[in-house]
Amino acid sequence: MESFVILVLMCSSLSIFTMSQGVVDTISATQPLKDGESLVSSGGTFELGFFSPGNSMNRYIGIWYKNVAYKTVVWVANRDVPLIDLSGVLQLSGQGDLSILDNANTTIWSSNSSKPETTSPVAQLLDTGNLVVRNQDDNEPENYLWQSFDYPGDTLLPGMKYGVNLVTGLNRALTSWKSGDDPSRGDYTNQLDVNGVPQFFLRRGSVITFRSGPWNGETFNGMPNSAANDIYTFEFVFNEEEIYYTYKLSRSTVSRLVMTSDGKLQTFTWLDRIKDWNNYSTAPMDACDSYAKCGPYGTCNSDNSPACGCLDGFVPRSSEDWYSSDWSHGCMRKTQLTCEYGEGFRKYSNIKLPDTSLSWYGKNMNLNDCEQLCLKNCSCKAYAILDITRKSGCILWFKELIDMRQYSDSGQDIYIRLAASDLAASYRSSQGKRLTRSILIPVLSLGVALLGLYVSWQVFKKQMQPPPRRTEGNVVHSREQDFINENWNKDLDLPLFGFDVIAEATDNFSVANELGQGGFGPVYKGKLKDGQEIAVKRLSKNSRQGLEEFKNEVFCIAKLQHRNLVRLLGCSIEAEERMLIYEYMPNKSLNFFIFDEKQSILLDWPKRFHIINGVARGLLYLHEDSRLRIVHRDLKASNVLLDHDMNPKISDFGMARGFGGDETEANTKRVVGTYGYMSPEYMLDGIFSLKSDVFSFGVLVLEILSGKRNRGFNNPDHKLNLLGHAWMLHNEGRPLELIDESFENSYHRRQALRSIHVALLCVQNNPEDRPSMSTAVLMLSSEIAMPQPKEPGFFTERFDLSSSSLKREKSSSINGLTVTLLEAR
Repeated sequence: MESFVILVLMCSSLSIFTMSQGVVDTISATQPLKDGESLVSSGGTFELGFFSPGNSMNRYIGIWYKNVAYKTVVWVANRDVPLIDLSGVLQLSGQGDLSILDNANTTIWSSNSSKPETTSPVAQLLDTGNLVVRNQDDNEPENYLWQSFDYPGDTLLPGMKYGVNLVTGLNRALTSWKSGDDPSRGDYTNQLDVNGVPQFFLRRGSVITFRSGPWNGETFNGMPNSAANDIYTFEFVFNEEEIYYTYKLSRSTVSRLVMTSDGKLQTFTWLDRIKDWNNYSTAPMDACDSYAKCGPYGTCNSDNSPACGCLDGFVPRSSEDWYSSDWSHGCMRKTQLTCEYGEGFRKYSNIKLPDTSLSWYGKNMNLNDCEQLCLKNCSCKAYAILDITRKSGCILWFKELIDMRQYSDSGQDIYIRLAASDLAASYRSSQGKRLTRSILIPVLSLGVALLGLYVSWQVFKKQMQPPPRRTEGNVVHSREQDFINENWNKDLDLPLFGFDVIAEATDNFSVANELGQGGFGPVYKGKLKDGQEIAVKRLSKNSRQGLEEFKNEVFCIAKLQHRNLVRLLGCSIEAEERMLIYEYMPNKSLNFFIFDEKQSILLDWPKRFHIINGVARGLLYLHEDSRLRIVHRDLKASNVLLDHDMNPKISDFGMARGFGGDETEANTKRVVGTYGYMSPEYMLDGIFSLKSDVFSFGVLVLEILSGKRNRGFNNPDHKLNLLGHAWMLHNEGRPLELIDESFENSYHRRQALRSIHVALLCVQNNPEDRPSMSTAVLMLSSEIAMPQPKEPGFFTERFDLSSSSLKREKSSSINGLTVTLLEAR
């Protein structure tokens, strides 16, 4: 009995000891940490211990989130000097030096924080993710002997100071991992530069790839998507002792900023609902974020094609290079400055301010002081406000203005010095516009007033008449018409065309003007009285699916405006007639060219690469920049139309779906789309998301590059479809054999290789492996590193088109059937 009691006491003691070990957050000089043991912060948020990243067998000391579904490491001590076995020990010396020892008792990493006056030091993991060394009885942060927050790896956590201590010279920078398996220092570094007005530079080695722009009181001028909101609170401290950026969380959100191994600064938030990290923001955002893309005095605008342009008052420095899409030489002044009377400043708005590393600033000045100071100095090229929230401070530029971009609704005002003649030309232009407005506005106001009186009189007369009876004769008053009429004025701002106007424009819908047939109905070419050519989609009266697509297309695309989306000009809704009026595309659709042996010759390499990038930008707009995140669901060659200049425009939004709020995917029992373009998860399980469009885009890119259809692709050596063929060539090191033979080697080798690589990344079987469209656009337009693609989805011919579960529909597409998969009853 006595031995049993002793055994119970021993077990209880062991249990208590183990429990205490499980929640310990501190080690002392007499208590080292061995491999297999860990520290856990007091709130249970972070854990510190030994780990092996990815598929590596090496061992590292790191800190990771304790309660996140899978291990996400935020800091690594010995990132460049790994342990090769499980014998490692983390220990603290009596002088406060934290070190890692290997099996030979050799120090492979040290905090170098030893101080003779240290008494009873401890190392503690805080609930912020900060590992600190301090005296046991001193919890004041300013007295810490050492802290991991001063030596970040690839991750910035809330509360960290990200910048320079001007007293000690400490500069906290983010450096990427080499890969997911190797946390050693990679190619990319993001670091604060304190020359001129402070700003962050992202570098690959020594080459600048991205610049944050200066802090303007709200955000970094070149990162408008990182402005404060109800989740994040940002602060930029700029004084004589420190210059740093930090952020806090306004909610109980888990968030981190990461310098990724492929050269992006990405902010992630943890979504517990889906048990995964959500990409909250990314920099660089697009090709216009590439440093100095358009050269001196050039501006980049991602909504334009080409993206680079010269500021007003400037012209390309080398016209030949500029119009060959080599913008690196930038622009020059139309008239050189001579510091003579009459020179002044022109205001340019919504600008990412130029590189400020060689600028001058003053904090206690206003805009007028800034102008006068710049005007007195003949070397001063431009000026701008330093702090837009207080409308104070001044930045002056004395060198060429470089790395500017034009935003649509953000950025700042900059005032650039121009010669008297260029300033006068700009003034005359603006005065002409003012004069036009001063004449037009009163005239239009009078016209509107008279029109209002006329409309009021007509409404009054109509109210005095008895209401017409609802009949079942030639005019049918349907629920669908009620739906459209009730929502039209409330939600849309779209012109309504009369039926007679469209009938006249299409020569009464003559067969000669018919462009094609689809599930929606026939499509006609027409010409309005003012000479404008239009395309008219007329809903078939007996098409229930067409009616649903009509509603969907109207409400999806009515307010979308992008150069790579076909423009909806208006609608016609009278009695049973439903028509959509679009801008006319004279060069028909992409499939008319790439799949025709004779026509394909007209699409040389520059045009095809331009089309690939245009479609990518159009999808990016739908996915990230439109009022709703829109999934097209039927992207294919026949739904990419070409204008006079062969610019691509995505069309046919009848099957599109919008996502709002935090929605990222949806499920449907009614699968619609085109075989050969549908992603596996959508076709098999009815799950669609933004990544479904990414898959379709990848298929389309491979078709553009090869001139072959994915469906029905034939090769005498195998029975793979186009995806499988491209995947096989890639694995065998022969990717360029995919390129259309009509090029006869007259294509850009690097662009072709990147396009194939991006396409294979887009058609990967797992949607989580596919890049977002913002990443795809960036990969196509830059030299960033790309991961190796994994196996594509549907890379063999597996499905029988004769299946009874398919509903065939007549289609104008020659790419394949647009189908609806019906659920069995």
